[in-house]
Amino acid sequence: MRLLLVLFCVFALNWLVADEVLTAEAQRSAEAAQRIPVIYWPQGTETSSALKQAGIDRIAVPPDKANEWRKAGIKAVPVSAKELERREKLLVPGIAGRANVASATSRPWINANGWRFMRNPAGKFYYELPAGKAALAAAEAFAYGADAILKIDPADLEEVGKMLAFLRTLPQQSLPEVADIAVIDDGSASTGEVMNLLSRRNLLFKIVKTPSPKFPINIKIGTNEYPESDAADPSAFAQKIRRQLSDDNRRVRVYGAEVVICRLTADTSRSRLHLLNYSGREVDGLRVRLRGNYGEGEARAVGYSQAALEDFVVADGATEFTIPKMGRYAMVELPNKK
Repeated sequence: MRLLLVLFCVFALNWLVADEVLTAEAQRSAEAAQRIPVIYWPQGTETSSALKQAGIDRIAVPPDKANEWRKAGIKAVPVSAKELERREKLLVPGIAGRANVASATSRPWINANGWRFMRNPAGKFYYELPAGKAALAAAEAFAYGADAILKIDPADLEEVGKMLAFLRTLPQQSLPEVADIAVIDDGSASTGEVMNLLSRRNLLFKIVKTPSPKFPINIKIGTNEYPESDAADPSAFAQKIRRQLSDDNRRVRVYGAEVVICRLTADTSRSRLHLLNYSGREVDGLRVRLRGNYGEGEARAVGYSQAALEDFVVADGATEFTIPKMGRYAMVELPNKK
């Protein structure tokens, strides 16, 4: 009897441990799925074959269609029209034309949403996208770990399917943000536009509630050092911050393109660099400089096979390398060196 009791206890313990492991795995799987943007698809189940052909097995649908889609073999997240409207609507990512700028050499104006995700990390967002923009929007939301729904043009189904499939192959766990600058966010539009310009100039910042001694620069709009009048011209303000920080002290610099925005995250063992190309065209020979000493890594760019970084150099407290080609998005992961 005692032997049977012992065997039962061992079995029960193993079952509980296995159940906890499975539960943890399921939770991690669910968390990873949440970091992959989801497409809002109001069409009927007669389009299921098109979705499956594009490799899309998870969509957001009107609640009254959710059961039909599940029966069709597609994971369906019920989202009502009211719920969609409550989400924060984002800009269509890409290069925006500016009627008041005539010079062909002017810095391109980029519509990007990274600063919005950083300002509201627990927020819920949605894109309403014209044809040709869905893949970039999916990559942008993924790079910042945002909870985003994409209302796409059906013509983009195949392309966004390829992007989502690529994103699922990448590391899903989030790493802490790396920054050079602290921004005290007062919630104002002017501070938001400053964050927008800092992001577009690859001046890495962290949003804080109060000034932090961890950062050499703490920006608070409305102070003597950073008056409201300075923030009225965000472009000039970003240039002022760049001079204060100095290029030598920047964590990330990108050469050869003004249309690539970076996000850098890291833990004690590795650093992960997200690169978003807003131009809509392929970028050749993108040169990147990271402050600090890193081991060699690999670039993973959508549409290209995984490849070693070219011209990898570690010298004078910095690491430089070239990404031969990239389309809309690439991720580089490097081991940290002490």
